Amino acid sequence: MARPLRVLIDGTPLLGQRTGIGRYTAALAEELASMLDEVDVRAVAFTLRGWRALRTVLPHDVVARGLPVSARLLRQFWLRMPFPPVEFLAGPTDVMHATNFVLPPALRAGGVTTIHDLAFLDTPGDLPPSDRRLPELVHKSAARADVVCTPTRAVAEVVMERLGVPESKIVVTPLGVDPAWFAARPPSPALRARLGLPSEYLLFVGAGGPRKGLGTLLTAHAARPSLPPLVLAGPHVVSSDDRVLRTGYLNDVDLRSVVAGAAALVLPSRDEGFGLPVLEALACNVPVVCTDVAALREVAGGHATHVPVGDVEALATAMVEAVEAPPTPADQAARRTHAAEFTWRRTAEKTLTAYRRAAGQ
Repeated sequence: MARPLRVLIDGTPLLGQRTGIGRYTAALAEELASMLDEVDVRAVAFTLRGWRALRTVLPHDVVARGLPVSARLLRQFWLRMPFPPVEFLAGPTDVMHATNFVLPPALRAGGVTTIHDLAFLDTPGDLPPSDRRLPELVHKSAARADVVCTPTRAVAEVVMERLGVPESKIVVTPLGVDPAWFAARPPSPALRARLGLPSEYLLFVGAGGPRKGLGTLLTAHAARPSLPPLVLAGPHVVSSDDRVLRTGYLNDVDLRSVVAGAAALVLPSRDEGFGLPVLEALACNVPVVCTDVAALREVAGGHATHVPVGDVEALATAMVEAVEAPPTPADQAARRTHAAEFTWRRTAEKTLTAYRRAAGQ
């Protein structure tokens, strides 16, 4: 019997407060770890300060490899030359999977990189100073990779167009919904009190930033005083409106309850690679209002209300309709059925296809 494929994943997104990429990396690692006959998965973190924490956040059977090293210094090297190869940092492997855009060079390992979206190519000014050269790094990573994974067909099309990646090199690996979302219940009295949640509220989930369209959302919400208060769940979101509540970062358990208790989830992004909050809201029977962008149409599958990007009036109207026109039982069942099609197991299986292809190169 052939030995399992040795795969090294970039576990850096698992450190600190997890954004969507961190949740993707965690769920993927968990599923891969259960596929012992097919893959031997290990993880490396490209960081100097948080390196030791990696072993504490990995799933059982996933081993931390590598040495503490400055990500900024590595990126400076990798921009100039294919050195140091990842094997020098974390040992031999059959496949290196860059879960967060940047694929290290390798001596022999096949290369897989996940490109979650390419919004930063059009708005590089939105990137923090430490990521100013990310566009160049991603171009190099896409060229270096044997396989490029994207979360949606919409992102695949952009990767082909903007990075010149041939379609034969792309594998679409849609994200999944944790089964716990289907059993989520609205916040308990204790959680409501701790977070200061009103009895009825609209909800935005995600980190702040220009791409998320928060300015449009806040303006649209303020224009309809009849709407319930707006709750912003996530790091780095700011508002001075007294009808807007900020919860800050929420752990997974609290987040599921806060989403399940919302009158509607609103995602007014000007661009998305996938839009996981949309699926998670559908899984717990919460109406969704989001922008009419390709990835969100693909993921929502006809079970959300879409509005044009930046259209304050359309967004305000859609929020009012979502609150005042509750869905029928048939609508609710259809939402949950659609969300149930997206599993992390399927994500892992499709990603394993990418690994085998890369290893075969």
